[in-house]
Amino acid sequence: MSVIESNLRPEPDQVLADIADYVLDYQVESQPACETARNCLIDTLGCGLEALEYPACRKLLGPIVPGTSVPLGAKVPGTQFQLDPVQAAFNIGAMIRWLDFNDTWLAAEWGHPSDNLGGILATADWLSRNAVAAGKPPLTMRDVLTAMVKAHEIQGCIALENSFNKVGLDHVVLVKVASTAVVAQMLGLSRDEIINAVSLAWVDGQSLRTYRHAPNTGSRKSWAAGDATSRAVRLALIARTGEMGYPSVLTAKTWGFYDVLFKGRPFRFQRPYGSYVMENVLFKISYPAEFHAQTAVECAMDIHARLLVAGRSPAEIKRIVIRTHEACIRIIDKQGPLDNPADRDHCIQYMVAVPILFGRLTAADYEDDVAADPRIDALRAKIVCVEDPAFTRDYHDPDKRSIANALTVEFNDGTRLDEVVCEYPIGHRRRRQEGIPLLEAKFRTNLARIFPPRQQARILDASLDQHTLEAMAVHEYVDLYVI
Repeated sequence: MSVIESNLRPEPDQVLADIADYVLDYQVESQPACETARNCLIDTLGCGLEALEYPACRKLLGPIVPGTSVPLGAKVPGTQFQLDPVQAAFNIGAMIRWLDFNDTWLAAEWGHPSDNLGGILATADWLSRNAVAAGKPPLTMRDVLTAMVKAHEIQGCIALENSFNKVGLDHVVLVKVASTAVVAQMLGLSRDEIINAVSLAWVDGQSLRTYRHAPNTGSRKSWAAGDATSRAVRLALIARTGEMGYPSVLTAKTWGFYDVLFKGRPFRFQRPYGSYVMENVLFKISYPAEFHAQTAVECAMDIHARLLVAGRSPAEIKRIVIRTHEACIRIIDKQGPLDNPADRDHCIQYMVAVPILFGRLTAADYEDDVAADPRIDALRAKIVCVEDPAFTRDYHDPDKRSIANALTVEFNDGTRLDEVVCEYPIGHRRRRQEGIPLLEAKFRTNLARIFPPRQQARILDASLDQHTLEAMAVHEYVDLYVI
């Protein structure tokens, strides 16, 4: 006998309700979270400005229909584009993610919570310009920072215990969900409408990780988050029309997200939503490298210096052993041909070989002209990774959140250098005091790529003081970045 499924519309899944209640009701009072959000803002925008130097990124920017400009639309920093908020979100999101240089969150799932800034800033700018035109007060940058804290928290807390990569899904699903929630709140949606919007994000088709892994690694990984955050703006706008949602999108038998895409497992949560993720987020300060390799790159730079002092050449190296954590091996331990920059910046052997050889690792080092140097592949072939279970445990420990790597160099004559170990990268919370001055220096460098000195000074005056930035109208701040 067949079982007749109930057609009674259920109450919303608890995950949806919790997200809606958080974005509506939670007051961000943590000063460390607000200060970190400001640093995250300038670092993320700076990464976008650097990406504008790359034609492969610039070709994706602008309106869908060339020549289109939207009066009172959102402006794209570092450009002359003024677009609808959906397309502006894509532009900003693609810029900030292009070089893999913005912030990172590592847990059961990985990701880059500042990817949400595409949707947040585009929506806030558009709303502010229209508010002023209607004689109403604009949003302030405090609103942007608050939305950033909340988007970080939604993406990061879901990621703590739930691995989307293990079922083949890309982490940008969490960008879509987090951006949808905070953008819906910024648009003034009710609790029910926010739940509807978030359900639409979960019911959407989700990206495969194909473009992040051999043999298909490619540049989509540089614009996938822009696509996700712009889709979030579109879904929030759809929900604003009163379009219905799907309350059991996660839990529905057979047809829900858990059964279709998550092997029937419900999400697990380690902690309630607050401001934990922003307070503990990881910054990529010195090197545009996939984050699991950041400490390995620091070790490689140390080895480069040791080789110089010892008067030894990388050509004398017989073998390099990287003692590392499981996630590093699963994502970026890669042998064989590397076909493009996206392939190279997700290969730990490449990211270690370049600094050992040249004493640097920049975005330009992933381009074809540098990669053509035969010494890189020759050294890369000598590098092997081995898992250290203690490093893996510390990686998942919420009180440590280490991203440890250790490098041992063996020479052809049988000698070796002492192992070089780095547990916490320069962008880790445990190294904030050391890292923030370098983060600000990175921002200054990126501003200088695009803007004349007077404009750089105006941006810095507005950006480096917490009170000044928080009080500033969003559209006035964005206007500082217009060329």
